[in-house]
Formats: sequence, C-alpha cells, structure tokens
Amino acid sequence: MMILVYGGSGSGKSAFAEKKITELNKSGIPLYYLATMQVYDAEDEERIKRHRMQRAGKGFTTIEQPKDLGNIALELREAKSDILLECMSNVVANEMFSDAISDPSIYDKKVSEEKSFDKYEGVFNKIKDEIIKLKDSCNNLIIVSNNVFEDGNIYDDETMKYIKTLGDINVFLAEISDEVWEVVAGIPVRIK
Repeated sequence: MMILVYGGSGSGKSAFAEKKITELNKSGIPLYYLATMQVYDAEDEERIKRHRMQRAGKGFTTIEQPKDLGNIALELREAKSDILLECMSNVVANEMFSDAISDPSIYDKKVSEEKSFDKYEGVFNKIKDEIIKLKDSCNNLIIVSNNVFEDGNIYDDETMKYIKTLGDINVFLAEISDEVWEVVAGIPVRIK
C-alpha cells in the first residue's frame, strides 16, 4: 500500500503519517524512516535531533537519505519493509539544487541538439522513477509532502520552478497512491 500525506507547515502531517505507518506495521517487518533533510547548519542539526526524539520508541530505524532514493530502494528490497519518507519537499529541493543536476546523463535522458537539457524535467523524471522503485521494494510506503502553493506570491524563477516541480511530483504521487490524506490544523481529511 502507498499513502500520500500532504499539508502545510506545522499542520500535524508528520505525526499523522507516523501513526498511520505504525498502525500498518502489525506484522513486525522492519520499519524504516527515510529522513530527507539536508543538514547545513547547527539549526538543522537541532531540528533533526527534535525529530529523532519524537520518533523515539516507535520502532523506526532511521536512514538519512537526502536524495537518490533509488539507491536505498535497492538496499531495502530484500526486507520488504514498511517505509515512511519524510519529506518530499526536501527531496525535490535536494535534487534540484545539487551540482550533479547539470549532468543530464544521470537521468538516462537523451538530449537532442535542438533542445537543451531541462534540469527540472530531469529532476521530476528521476524522482518519479525512484519512487516507483521504492514503492516496489517495500510492503507499505507513506510519503509526506508539503503544500507550498497557496500563498499567492510570485518568487524568483528558480523558486517558481521548484514549486512547479514539487506540485508535479505531488500530482504523480497522488495518482499512484492507494490513499491520499490532507492534514489541516491537526485534522486528517481523506481525499482518496
């Protein structure tokens, strides 16, 4: 089963996703928490520390995987585990703003002479392929993602491309998920 949990910052989506995956994990198979936050400074380290404390005692094995989700899918395939991926907005940012993005060969994409490589399309295709691998490698998968689309502001070009790419990824995730939940002010609402 695959579930997408979606909501704004501080909405309670993480707590709901943790509760949901632990409810699904009744057979005692390995339970993994794929943490995707890239650490840049002491504030990030403190945030990660708080998140680990929140997960303490819930049976999670935490794997720090800020990008390249396909790599971890291969490692976890044998375990047929349950996985909580927190959070897709981090994965998209980590992939989009990585120096490796400038190399189109990492996406197995043929670039014609007429069309230059679109790194945002490449990021979308890469994440899409890796999510499919991850979904196929586990028993249950819950993905947490952010709603970053409703403030109505226009940002610089790079930020707008990030927002569009995350939106496209969220649409894809919703299409392939068995369930989709939006969490608003701590209240989970099933959409699909």
